[in-house]
Amino acid sequence: MNTAVIAQSETRSSVLPMVIIGLLFFIFGFVTWLNGALIPFLQTICDLTGFQAMLVASAFYIAYTVMALPMAAIIERTGYKTGMALGLALVAVGALIFIPAAYSRMFGIFLLAQFVVGSGLTILQTASNPYVVKVGSPETAAVRICVMGLLNKGAGIVAPLVFAALVMSGISGISEAELSALSAAAKDAKLDELAGQLVSPYIGMAILGFILAVAMMFAPLPDIEDEVIEGQEDAAVTLRGLKQFPQLVLGSIALFFYVGVEVIAGDAIGLLGKQAGLDTAVASVLTSYTMVFMVLGYIWGTVAIPRFISQQTALLISAVLGIVFTFAVMSGSLDSTAMSSATLAHFGLPEIPNAVYFVALLGFANAMCWPAIWPLALEGLGKFTSKGAALLIMGISGGAILPPLYGHFADTGDGQGAYLIAIPAYLFILFYALKGHKMRSWK
Repeated sequence: MNTAVIAQSETRSSVLPMVIIGLLFFIFGFVTWLNGALIPFLQTICDLTGFQAMLVASAFYIAYTVMALPMAAIIERTGYKTGMALGLALVAVGALIFIPAAYSRMFGIFLLAQFVVGSGLTILQTASNPYVVKVGSPETAAVRICVMGLLNKGAGIVAPLVFAALVMSGISGISEAELSALSAAAKDAKLDELAGQLVSPYIGMAILGFILAVAMMFAPLPDIEDEVIEGQEDAAVTLRGLKQFPQLVLGSIALFFYVGVEVIAGDAIGLLGKQAGLDTAVASVLTSYTMVFMVLGYIWGTVAIPRFISQQTALLISAVLGIVFTFAVMSGSLDSTAMSSATLAHFGLPEIPNAVYFVALLGFANAMCWPAIWPLALEGLGKFTSKGAALLIMGISGGAILPPLYGHFADTGDGQGAYLIAIPAYLFILFYALKGHKMRSWK
């Protein structure tokens, strides 16, 4: 059988697994980017500061650090398919915990629910990302991740809109000014009514999660095996052994910074919108604006890689754009809506201040970071790939640490100036694009 026929056969055999993995990327994209709607929503119903509101993201993303290695051990013991089914079931359990959280309006229970949902997504991410990298040619890995990213971020566009339709519909008088004008009893009743809107959607999410968990057990998803590179035959696959791969360790740090700034751009945009005077209903859908630009970034990456630019060049461009747009956020107007008037208004979308618009543009800058860092970091790992993927997943903890820091600086200063926290993050990503990914020793 000639090479072309073999390649065509391999492509056909990978289509169904990629469709299944694509569905998973849509699911955890939907669940992940619900946070952008939840943060301003919970800030209102639980009366939170900016720092406290960003703990909603922290509880979600810290699960990736705490649970990455346990979940990797589960995958090693059960295989990809069973592990993914367990992950979906955990997401469903987390959704159920939102019900007592909504009835009690206790912030701690919301954080517990977020942690459980994040734990479920940890196992899904740990299994699915290396699967996408290894299912085809290494040179086109970023393209495959781009396709998955389109589904993930496409879900991110839909999630806040669905949240607004199911939770915010029929509720009026929930701007900060309107709520502060109510008596204590009337305000409490209004917030109870608003919180109660969460119950039905999260019951539906739980039911869907359990159904998908059962379906995953019967899905035709073959396991992939890590390649053993010459010289690795007798090497013990341990977390300590990963230190011999600078491109992996530095890649995990780059992912830490990337996820931190991605969450700030996607989830904190609503807080900046509220600072600009937008009400809770409008602020809750602003994550969709960031996701639209991320989708555009993924489309650009899918077309450009590897035809016109390499994976590392795409990462370099992302870092530079991130720095430029961050400074634009910090210096942009919170009053003028000229940019959105000239663009978004033509599509019937609500106008937003220029500074908020630049936060949304960070979505475009961030789009290619995840697809480029994964294949660059896993290159040459051989039998260490699965453990390396767990280390990269731990880098997602940036979403737990940087957003509350942003919230703290926003509380003590202003929401625009707090974006300065993103500059060191983009500078490290720039270093990784220029040099870090090439390093094969620490000397």
